[in-house]
Amino acid sequence: MNRIQNVFKNRKDDQKLMSLFITAGYPDLDSTVDLILGFEENGADIIELGMPFSDPLADGPTIQQSSDVAIQNGNTMNKIFEMVKEVRKHSEIPIVLMGYMNPVLRYGVDKFTQNAEEAGVDGLIIPDIPLEEDGIIKEQAEKNNLNIVHLVAPNTSDVRMKQADENSQGFVYCVSVTGVTGARDGEEVSKSVSRFIERVRSNITLNPVMVGFGIKSHADALDIASNADGFIVGSALIDTIKKHYPNEGWQSELFSFVHSLKFGN
Repeated sequence: MNRIQNVFKNRKDDQKLMSLFITAGYPDLDSTVDLILGFEENGADIIELGMPFSDPLADGPTIQQSSDVAIQNGNTMNKIFEMVKEVRKHSEIPIVLMGYMNPVLRYGVDKFTQNAEEAGVDGLIIPDIPLEEDGIIKEQAEKNNLNIVHLVAPNTSDVRMKQADENSQGFVYCVSVTGVTGARDGEEVSKSVSRFIERVRSNITLNPVMVGFGIKSHADALDIASNADGFIVGSALIDTIKKHYPNEGWQSELFSFVHSLKFGN
């Protein structure tokens, strides 16, 4: 049992876990560790650390832009592992690397999974690996105690949801709407997500369920994740950084927003 499984095991029944996504190396290389630790202090239960890539097909303009900036800042896979190692000197918060298979293949699957485990990574979310092809990394991931998290969406069939559940460890990532990442109108998401989550709950029985895409407030989180184990926020965080960085106190503004996401104002 790794850190991801432990955080769900210790969750109180009425508690919604909060997973936060940040692109490694955004807005600059030196901030990532401080942001992760600050997120934890303000209520984050899981961190999804984005591996920047030049063609992030599941991401909308906000996270695409953050990836571009991180790449321009000189971020690399080795620097991401160093960031995780630095976090591990201070924290045991579960860390999931989220990104695309191309950089992993270029780095080398065996080397990637080994170095990830040694750095203190707990899981992987790789949206462009179909269920039928996750064998390209699954064996090495399991050998290095890395949970593979698969995604399901409103257009995922019941049969495929069950397959995603069987192939996942840690949790299943429920994409609340079809399309790419990005903050959306809460009412738009809420209307469709409740029916979707009901279907998810009927088909996904082996893993906890986390809901993401479109959450930008505490009210959104409570509404969208009402029948889930927790919620995921990414684009709204990047937008908040973009709004305040590099002004003095930008991290305080961001952490205040994170606190409000988890606990309300």
